[in-house]
Amino acid sequence: MIAIAISGLHGAGLDRVGQIALFGRSGSLAVGLVAAGLWLTPGFAAAGDGLQVTNARVPASDQIGIDLPLLMTIRNDTAEPDAILRVRCPFANFSEKHTVDRGEGAPAMREIKSIPIPENKTIELKRDGYHVMLLQTRQKLVDGETFTCAVVFQKAGTKETEVQVSRTP
Repeated sequence: MIAIAISGLHGAGLDRVGQIALFGRSGSLAVGLVAAGLWLTPGFAAAGDGLQVTNARVPASDQIGIDLPLLMTIRNDTAEPDAILRVRCPFANFSEKHTVDRGEGAPAMREIKSIPIPENKTIELKRDGYHVMLLQTRQKLVDGETFTCAVVFQKAGTKETEVQVSRTP
């Protein structure tokens, strides 16, 4: 239930059944504010609700200061494309978004500005395609450990994501 205070609100009155009737510029403003409030209410879908990150993982490592791929599955159930802009993990100093080029010769990793997430699709970030490289690890990563990393999307915002350390990512 939403209540609207109408004291001093020009253009408001009661209709035949005693409900608040809003009209004129003030009424339009009030209706707009109510609509904005509904949009921010948890029961209504937010931009990030249609995007899920699952199966996030990194390989286990006995070394410190190395670079490791962060792999994951991303499902975009929205009608608009999105993109990964950045990733922050507590066990790495930096991250880069990469793709693998398959031009002449051997495949080569290349840094990119963002990783596209098409609308109504599921994509898999993997070593031989789009992926995130975590640079300069700060600690050893033991098989079975989990960490929380922040994956920042252009439209969906930040998704706190549980990342599993695994011997076989």
